Amino acid sequence: MTDIRIRKVQGLYVVRAGGAVLGESENVLELSEGKLAPVLYFPRGDIAMAFLDRSETTTHCPHKGDASYFSIITKSKTIADVVWSYESPIENVSEIKEYLAFAESDEVAIEHL
Repeated sequence: MTDIRIRKVQGLYVVRAGGAVLGESENVLELSEGKLAPVLYFPRGDIAMAFLDRSETTTHCPHKGDASYFSIITKSKTIADVVWSYESPIENVSEIKEYLAFAESDEVAIEHL
């Protein structure tokens, strides 16, 4: 079994894409899974869901469950499948239900303010 740890991180975090702020939150969770880089999860209620478009992409993780994906719609382009959510996570990671994770890149930034 992979060692998964979830903890609330301190401070204010913001997600930006395409020159827009998608959301900011003081209730971000950090999920650490084995030797993988930690992933930040934002409460869905703190994200402007109007910028997100659910895609048909799904994946399965044996340690977290089935992930649904979203694309970010900006003024100039669509950034495909860079947001994911475990909407019915496995019980041992139930804290991430109703949270969204963002793949950081040149187009998507997560900042600790």
